[in-house]
Amino acid sequence: MRRILIAEDEPRIASFVEKGLRANGFTTTVTDDGRDALLLADSDDFDLLILDVGLPGRDGFSVLRELRARGRRLPIVILTARDSVEDTVAGLEGGADDYVPKPFRFEELLARVRARLREDGAPETTVIRVGEAALDLRTRRLTVGARTVELTAREFGLAEMFFRHPNQVLSREQLLSHVWGYDYDPGSNVVDVYVRYLRQKVGEARITTVRGMGYRLEGSGDGDGGVTHAS
Repeated sequence: MRRILIAEDEPRIASFVEKGLRANGFTTTVTDDGRDALLLADSDDFDLLILDVGLPGRDGFSVLRELRARGRRLPIVILTARDSVEDTVAGLEGGADDYVPKPFRFEELLARVRARLREDGAPETTVIRVGEAALDLRTRRLTVGARTVELTAREFGLAEMFFRHPNQVLSREQLLSHVWGYDYDPGSNVVDVYVRYLRQKVGEARITTVRGMGYRLEGSGDGDGGVTHAS
């Protein structure tokens, strides 16, 4: 299991990122201080660092420079509200592997984390199959039997969450935070609208409503119901 260090001093964002990563199979540790981030990242305990720039104690750019000066090749994704060209260049030239400006959607951050880990030698899953339905993570196409359909960006984010957690009830809050980001409106009905769109493409019976709890992608009922991952 891949281990990720999250250095973020805004509790709401740190919790949002940690929950999302854990839901996708990662082990996480969170720190809200730059000095602690440097100590932790300088160990061999982590596979990737998500680093906020505006940390107390020691800012993210300083942590980044020090880690690279010590020869640490840990993949680092900068996460910050500073989105000017100058800051982006400073982060990348300072040794960051990627740069994600706030506000952000979790699916974008997750894609960047996975990309950095693939470069670091992690195996890549490109197709997830649930029964006779398959989701291609590269082409972002959904195949059901012999039928292939295109997905919008939001539909794909929703589908990926379902396909990675078949037979599991996912709440509207989980789906909102994963696909629409940490600034989502909890009173919005956008999840229900997009679940309806996705049902039209994957099949009405495959995504069931669990009253008072959320939605579930059924891994059975269309043949063998197996769940497989292909590289």
